[in-house]
Amino acid sequence: MRIIAGIHKGRTLAAPKGAKTRPTAARAREGLFNMLAHGGHGPDGGPAMAGAVVLDAFAGTGAFAFEALSRGALSATLLEIDARAVDAARDNAAKLAEQDHTTIRRMDATRPRTATAAHGLVFLDPPYGMKLGAKALKALAAKGWIASGALVVAEVAAGEKFTPPEGFALIDERSFGAARFVLMRYQGNET
Repeated sequence: MRIIAGIHKGRTLAAPKGAKTRPTAARAREGLFNMLAHGGHGPDGGPAMAGAVVLDAFAGTGAFAFEALSRGALSATLLEIDARAVDAARDNAAKLAEQDHTTIRRMDATRPRTATAAHGLVFLDPPYGMKLGAKALKALAAKGWIASGALVVAEVAAGEKFTPPEGFALIDERSFGAARFVLMRYQGNET
């Protein structure tokens, strides 16, 4: 698995062996990041990564976070429950010299602790078919991880049903091979 573009273009990311961590295919990540770079979803209609404070939930090895940092994000927080994936993410941060821009927490995104900061660009890549996406978004929003107005990207299987929870407005969705990306805008707590 490699970084697709930006300052770390072509750099390899480590991943633990086995089927527990499912990296997103390079073609799917490239399609998503092209949407984020050229789709007008960022501040003032620019690229979504420019100066973004990123949250990568169900982070695995951190591919989304490190791709965003490579393309101009300011910082990234990675949440992952699997210890081997957390170790790989830490190794990747060190290999890319991004330790000063990353915070890596071993944490269940469906039961997060209270956040110390809200994030304006959120990636959510739960295991396919387990219906954890909406549950995690609600929990992360309730604990202050997601800033009002944040752009949120959820990855689900191409044929998997996903309905944005209350407070998240659907912007777009696109499929790339086995992956479907659902782009939403968090409208904050409306209750």
